[in-house]
Amino acid sequence: MNAEETEDMARFVLDINEERDTTIVLIEHDMGVIMDISDRICAIDFGVKLAEGPPAEIQADPKVVAAYLGETDVLFNI
Repeated sequence: MNAEETEDMARFVLDINEERDTTIVLIEHDMGVIMDISDRICAIDFGVKLAEGPPAEIQADPKVVAAYLGETDVLFNI
């Protein structure tokens, strides 16, 4: 998806969440989108749960950083 389509999709998800006052489970690989619109994240690597919690915790989790960036001493730059 291009940037405009990604933004439209994120807005749609947020609108449904607000209008219906319901939980939405979103599977997405764009970490920028996930960090921007999520209250809670579950990071998975090859079917194994690495971490679960608010975006700030997920960004700082060494297991998540290692799995997604390949390094343990680098944090997400989002």
